Amino acid sequence: MKHSRFLTEYGMLFVLLLLCAFFSVVTNSEQSPTGEAAAKQVTTTLQVSFGKAPRVLIAASDQLGDASFAAKLERDLSASGAEVLAVVRGEPRDAREALQKINASGGTLDVIACTQVTGAWLVFANLKADFPALGEPRLVTPRSYRWPNFLKSENLLNIANQIAVIAIVAIGMTMVIITGGIDLSVGSLLALSAVLTARFIRDLAGGVTASPSGMLLASVAAILLCGIGGAFSGVMITQFSIPPFIVTLAMMLVSSGCAYILAKGESIYQIPDSFVWLGRGANLASLPNAVVLMLVLYVLAHTLMSRIKLGRYLYAVGGNREAARLSGVPVQRVLMSAYVVSALLAGLGGVIMASQLKSGSATYGNMYELYIIAAVVVGGTSLRGGEGKMLGTLTGAFTIAVIQNGMNLTNVESYTQKVVLGLVILGAVLLDKIRHPR
Repeated sequence: MKHSRFLTEYGMLFVLLLLCAFFSVVTNSEQSPTGEAAAKQVTTTLQVSFGKAPRVLIAASDQLGDASFAAKLERDLSASGAEVLAVVRGEPRDAREALQKINASGGTLDVIACTQVTGAWLVFANLKADFPALGEPRLVTPRSYRWPNFLKSENLLNIANQIAVIAIVAIGMTMVIITGGIDLSVGSLLALSAVLTARFIRDLAGGVTASPSGMLLASVAAILLCGIGGAFSGVMITQFSIPPFIVTLAMMLVSSGCAYILAKGESIYQIPDSFVWLGRGANLASLPNAVVLMLVLYVLAHTLMSRIKLGRYLYAVGGNREAARLSGVPVQRVLMSAYVVSALLAGLGGVIMASQLKSGSATYGNMYELYIIAAVVVGGTSLRGGEGKMLGTLTGAFTIAVIQNGMNLTNVESYTQKVVLGLVILGAVLLDKIRHPR
């Protein structure tokens, strides 16, 4: 019983950890430090091997990381007493010109400090024969090491940032599915919200010159309009007893059509650069703002479901609607709340996506409803209702993101990825069926 309960509560988290371990092993490869980190390592190597006054040529390409490497290395070597004869930032021919100048001046050269890229230039392959007056300069590059591409900090942040929208909308979907319903309209509402936000900013807030308050009002208006769509779905379900599948399918088509009509089939780009703060910006801890918002919303959602009356009502309605009604639970209001919250969060997801892509388009959110439902189901929420946790949904969302990211890193084609994700979803539903055979 204890083992069964442990697997029920934390089984998907254990699967997520296993996936991370697997992709860490298969993506383990040789890495080279870049930028200032590489410069610090080369400086230390030179000080240990050549003392504090070697004669150095620094060779870097014109890429951003190499440029910071050259600048940092030049500062550190000059400060330590080394003589930097030349700094190359460009192509092999630039390095050849620098070597020719040093050679013509009759000077000697102790070290050529390079990145991994510039260290492979052919101009450095036969220095003794090409430039005999330089002596026998040693080529020094940053030492390589082995580390999984999957566990690189930029890749992990990329996973979190890419899944943020799906995870946020999945909060509302979890509430809906716990009540025994379904919401197929979230992907289209997301697109509608992105289009509304972009159009409000363009037409009402001043376009590319819009103020922060104008962008905020435009975003709030788009979210609230999506909430009205959710309220309409809730009314159809509670007052007219239409199955949620049919109602939200119709709302999916209506929302998608409205998004295309408002956008006139085109993307809306007249948005200030500052609007990307929510989708692309990061805080002092280098966490993307969208990820921080996602984590805050999950804390609030967990509190709602575990400590607030509405959360208990949602479970009661999903477990046995008639028993909940006889117990005094306002079933219709609870159902309305679930669909409104789901639509509002879809609207928020649209605002985040518009911020990430700095535009609004009716094509956003395509097939997202399936990924969102998949995240909820993989996270352990039962499609029969009455069972599920927000932590499970977050785990499910990250599981899907890790699978996609890992397959991208291992060069699995997109068609095969769809097959794998489909099997993962089927396996999650089958597991739920095995746990609840009746």
